[in-house]
Amino acid sequence: MIDDKVIKELIQQLRETLDLMHSISNDELKEYVEAAVFDYAKENKIKSAEIKYLVERIYNAFRGYDVLQPLIDDKTITEIMINNHKEIFIEKHGVTKQVDIQFENEQKLEDIIQAIVSKVDRVVNESSPIVDARLHDGSRVNVVLPPIALKGPVMTIRKFPEQPLTIEDLIENDSITQDAADFLHKLVVSKYNIFIGGGTGSGKTTFLNVLSNFIPTDERIITIEDSAELQIKRIPNLVSLETRNANTEGKGEITIRELIKTSLRMRPDRIIVGEVRGAEALDMLQAMNTGHDGSLSTGHANSTKDMLSRLETMVLNGANLPVEVIRKQIASAIDIMIHLTRLRDNSRKVVAISEVIGVEDGEVMLNPLYDFVEEGETENGQIIGELKPTGSKLISKSKAQLAGISVDEEAVGR
Repeated sequence: MIDDKVIKELIQQLRETLDLMHSISNDELKEYVEAAVFDYAKENKIKSAEIKYLVERIYNAFRGYDVLQPLIDDKTITEIMINNHKEIFIEKHGVTKQVDIQFENEQKLEDIIQAIVSKVDRVVNESSPIVDARLHDGSRVNVVLPPIALKGPVMTIRKFPEQPLTIEDLIENDSITQDAADFLHKLVVSKYNIFIGGGTGSGKTTFLNVLSNFIPTDERIITIEDSAELQIKRIPNLVSLETRNANTEGKGEITIRELIKTSLRMRPDRIIVGEVRGAEALDMLQAMNTGHDGSLSTGHANSTKDMLSRLETMVLNGANLPVEVIRKQIASAIDIMIHLTRLRDNSRKVVAISEVIGVEDGEVMLNPLYDFVEEGETENGQIIGELKPTGSKLISKSKAQLAGISVDEEAVGR
């Protein structure tokens, strides 16, 4: 492997040679980089693979994402975690490990961060040190700068596959059974309001994307997200909305709450809210309660009941309402709760599907339809288990009946 000192020297040499680096085309830059590397190769007799590595590494220092570019290009890496310019970790095949690369210095990492956030019209600086952004391929980016981050700039990149996962992929990976997938397909087509809960990294966005692709193609869909991640390919009448942070003067912020309210005036058949985290939960519930059936959303929680409690708290942040009223709002708005979990063997699975059936004695009542049953482990620690029907039938069948769809067979697991 080529020494980092050599790379730094060649980069510096090119910087001194090309004063107007940003005014030349990518192809011209590539030619300059190749010429410099070939000159170095003649004197040092390096291998062709090392020449290729040097060209890509130096080119990316100017036009790509520097040392991150190979990690971003690697399709098997699902997460990139930068703790500071010297510490970079990745997640690959469910395993997290540190990689033996680092940025030239802290300033170079900051330059890459600014390049990423500026492309999606976001601002991050000392006075506004936290921001969510995305890469051109839809990968989610979170940035935290000093003084909040004590060891230096922190950036976390959640990568997404070029081709969105399908329900067939999830079935093949044992994330869900064919039986449960068929059941959810019918619920989506029948316009049941569905809420997906789960912990960090459990696959909520991926699963939301899969369910979204069950929506009939003749409907008008509005998606609302903090950072656009959903990859809905089948729906031609699709409007994607994204929040906007305040500018340096503290003006111009567009929140999820505002986008939900605006979306109601856009004649949607369904509204998809990527993730609810706060007071916008109230607006989402009201949208579901005012004729926008078939809406989908996600939220962070450790269980289905925990998700219901978190929704209550979110609504309380946006409205001074009695808890009893909030629970009635939740019960009348959401039809189905799905819970996802990342298990101890790093597999991501649907572990519960429940029907929300109303409020009794002041509590939101659930009708469990499917539960994940663990049956043991393999010798290498892989969990053996399956999402199994509980035997309970879906109680509220009116939406399915209006759509001319029978849901009894899947709900009882025959």
